[in-house]
Amino acid sequence: MTIHNGERNLLTPGILTDLRARLQECDDNPDIRGVLLTGAGETFCGGLDIASVKAGADPAPLGEALLETLRIFPRLGVAVAAAVNGDALAGGASFVAACDFAVAVDSARIGTVEVGAGMWPMIAQVPVIHRIGPRRAIENIGSGEPFTAERAREVGLVQAVVEPGRAAEVAREWLDKALRAAGAGAPGRRSLYEFASMSYDDALDASLPRFTELFEN
Repeated sequence: MTIHNGERNLLTPGILTDLRARLQECDDNPDIRGVLLTGAGETFCGGLDIASVKAGADPAPLGEALLETLRIFPRLGVAVAAAVNGDALAGGASFVAACDFAVAVDSARIGTVEVGAGMWPMIAQVPVIHRIGPRRAIENIGSGEPFTAERAREVGLVQAVVEPGRAAEVAREWLDKALRAAGAGAPGRRSLYEFASMSYDDALDASLPRFTELFEN
């Protein structure tokens, strides 16, 4: 799946709605075992089309579309990998954080930039915080300075940094590894994100029935 909208691949309500629908279609199709998300050209995604809001558009539909799209990622059974072929900024960084696997080219900048413009990434920050924790997230979010690709790898926002042209290839390798879980992959993936939102004891309690279900199926 490729984000394609101008030089910066900006997100509009229509693009976000389409992306959400296509992710759900992939999850509903038993023949699809993995999704590779990337951007057209030399940019992964520059985030929301804020210029349209500054020109008078209602910000609510744009924010709601991003929120609902981000909400679907942890609920999917199919694995999703981001091939970060260039800058992934603002809402684009939230997609990188929401994906299971992420591989970035070495020139990519990844992170929110809103603080630099006197704003705060209220929605885009959520997946970043959940992926790398508040201490590491504030390094980017609180400064408005995106991570370099290597720093993004160090803090856990991406798994690998590669030379230009290889992000999709290496991201597919991660998806291939995920396929080894076979039928346990979908419920397993959902449980990982569900357990991550629970306390340690609650997650352990919830894990037992999931464990026995593995053998029932």
